[in-house]
Amino acid sequence: MAHLEDAKGISADEALEKLKQGNKTYLNASTNSGDISPAIRTETTANGQHPYAIIITCSDSRVIPESIFSAGIGELFVIRVAGNIMGDHQLGSIEYAAEHLGCPLAVVLGHTHCGAVGAAIEGGAEGFIGSITQDIKAAIGDETDGYKASCLNTHHNVERIQNSLHIPGLETVGAIYHIEDGHVEFLK
Repeated sequence: MAHLEDAKGISADEALEKLKQGNKTYLNASTNSGDISPAIRTETTANGQHPYAIIITCSDSRVIPESIFSAGIGELFVIRVAGNIMGDHQLGSIEYAAEHLGCPLAVVLGHTHCGAVGAAIEGGAEGFIGSITQDIKAAIGDETDGYKASCLNTHHNVERIQNSLHIPGLETVGAIYHIEDGHVEFLK
């Protein structure tokens, strides 16, 4: 098993601060300031990836973690699924990033105006989408406020990670991305 120091020797607190500073940069940016250069592509090809944080977020096309946190190639290990729900595949991906890549921090990033959360509030959906809305409904109960429901869903998935994965040194936090203005609110 890799040590969590492998992620460029950064702690979970330092990773969280780096995400917060990246979001501040993003709030006034018109382009991504993260390194996407040919040099970084060559570097990560030759020496592998060393992301400093795992971001579990929604598939919503308005939620772009690399931009939101002003990150470049190799900096974030991003897992996307509608409603940022936590299943075995997502847990396995987190486990890989923490144990093999040394990521010290996992962030469950919900967002405002989430269609999956809205569908759960409205009573769910049919087909495979129903498995997503059922999971969200279990997390939010009878909550009908979209923002509060997104927070409850995020907290639920943070707890799922904490209860399912016991990786020494891995910190897990929740956050909400406000699509209206771009700021990220880290939840306590």
